[in-house]
Amino acid sequence: MSLSWRGAAVDPGDGIPTAAEWQPVELPGRPDAFAGADAVAYRTEFADPREPGEDHVALEFDGVYAHARVWCNGEQVAEHDAYFEPLRVDLPVEDDNEVVVECRRPEDRFGGVHDTDAVPEAAAVPGIWWTASLETYPDPYVESLTAAPRVDGGDEASVDVSATVVTDEPLDDRLTLSLRPEGDARGGGMMNRASVETDPGRATVTGRLDVRDPSLWWPHDLGDQPRYVVRAKLDDAVRTTVTGLRSVEWSDGLAINGQRVPARGVNLADGTPADVERAVEANANLVRAHAHVLSPAVYEACDEAGVLVWQDLPLTGPGEFDADRGTDLAERLERTRRRHPSLATVSVHDDPVPAYAEGLGSGLVDRLRFRWRAWRASYDDGAAESVADAVSEVPTVPVVGRPGIEPDAATLYPGWEFGDVGDLEWVRDRYGLGEVVAEFGAGAPAGDGAAGEAASDGEPRAARADGGVDGAQSTQATVVGRTAEALRRRDADALAAYALRDVGASEMGLLGPDGTEKPAFERLRRAYEPVQAVLADPTPGESDLVVLHDRPTGSTVTVEWDVDGDREQTEAAVDAYGRATVSTLSLSAGDDVTLAVAVDDEVARNGYVI
Repeated sequence: MSLSWRGAAVDPGDGIPTAAEWQPVELPGRPDAFAGADAVAYRTEFADPREPGEDHVALEFDGVYAHARVWCNGEQVAEHDAYFEPLRVDLPVEDDNEVVVECRRPEDRFGGVHDTDAVPEAAAVPGIWWTASLETYPDPYVESLTAAPRVDGGDEASVDVSATVVTDEPLDDRLTLSLRPEGDARGGGMMNRASVETDPGRATVTGRLDVRDPSLWWPHDLGDQPRYVVRAKLDDAVRTTVTGLRSVEWSDGLAINGQRVPARGVNLADGTPADVERAVEANANLVRAHAHVLSPAVYEACDEAGVLVWQDLPLTGPGEFDADRGTDLAERLERTRRRHPSLATVSVHDDPVPAYAEGLGSGLVDRLRFRWRAWRASYDDGAAESVADAVSEVPTVPVVGRPGIEPDAATLYPGWEFGDVGDLEWVRDRYGLGEVVAEFGAGAPAGDGAAGEAASDGEPRAARADGGVDGAQSTQATVVGRTAEALRRRDADALAAYALRDVGASEMGLLGPDGTEKPAFERLRRAYEPVQAVLADPTPGESDLVVLHDRPTGSTVTVEWDVDGDREQTEAAVDAYGRATVSTLSLSAGDDVTLAVAVDDEVARNGYVI
């Protein structure tokens, strides 16, 4: 059942918070009235909600940001310190009840992107962001249920299940665990029983459900997304969850169900389910949760759409952190998201050294300056590596950062922070980076109303000064498209543009805050076509015409190119996940080049103005 809440900004203290005035608020949510507050308290009153046969009353919260305490009728009943982990609190209810929840800003390094100026204060209000409800249950009942899919070679699959049972009386019973395909997915159902023998309190029961003739979950460009319903039943008490069967590993690139998956992604600064649809429209098969944890609703959208999730811990920026705390959070993060087949990898520390290359050009002196600054960059990755070791079910990327610190995934901004797009090749070759690129891109305002605002780092950009909004958007599209094509042409295993959508005053998105498209969105969509024809160097002079082929089997493709009305065509054989040079074009400034590549019944088009 939902509750009526009132809230107030409060001074953090040790006891139950008080306020001179409480104002009505909507929960779950992020009340704008409390933007910038260090602590916010939420208060509700309700009568005993239990009907006959109901013995337990529980508050069920998710997205409690960032540190919280809960009181019921003046007694503290819970503390919480991980917003991505659900908080369920058994309440000692009376005839009339008062619950107060105090939420505070992060008290450690693990606030992530919401503890920076990369998102507006209204997006980081201490509060209950995702779910807030009051539930009643019989005794005993199943409080929680987790599921972890296991796939061995594609022919054998199982689901490890863990259920927590709550009881007021000593219990000696059997818990029934079952699994069945969701909807029209093929495959048979399975059932198992586990003993529950416990004193009053909580007991965790584990079991394994083998799956006959498993239907595997795939990214959307490789297959379907069948899922399975897992159920735990204890007498009349039932709890269900949904999972999908897939294996994920990193071996010469990302592999799902043993099959290579070149990952084409976008960063989400504060993701929503609608952003998942937009990512698919951009031909992305991956979203990176940039230094924050995606909500369950976004994960569900990724599961349904066949979009992989590159999940960061909420840890970003220079500075040391408590590795033990990080390990604890990593284990809890994996436990709360393990049922989602979309979960593909976990990162630990994002951007551990400051940006050092802003404003550098492409000349020899600027390259020497870049090398000097990269050499001076220093980071000890021991703590990040130890935290990454706590994640056992998906691959990890301990460090995401700039050249010079040997990151596991690189942030590369040629044409934006430094030089031009052509400098990507030099940086990659000099520092051995480029197989996994966590961030690339450029910024531009979404429209005239945003013109003249500062970029995400507070500095105005030259692109905006030259040509206003239109010039900035054109530059952004060029940088994003050419960088994506260059990374794919050099066979990057995973890449993710930064970012899909502006959040607050940020201008780094391919979309405005409301989803309005900038030209860079269409440019990335073309660059991310699974099979596409690209120019290796779309500048005056000679350029190879290259076919990118992200298909698991080889193909014979038809390629057509038109340079200012002079049209030619050829056929070419391309291997699975291959790159094939089909021609070399001589280009002049001002040339209008149109490319098309056809395979089976699909045609992808691309274009350049030289």
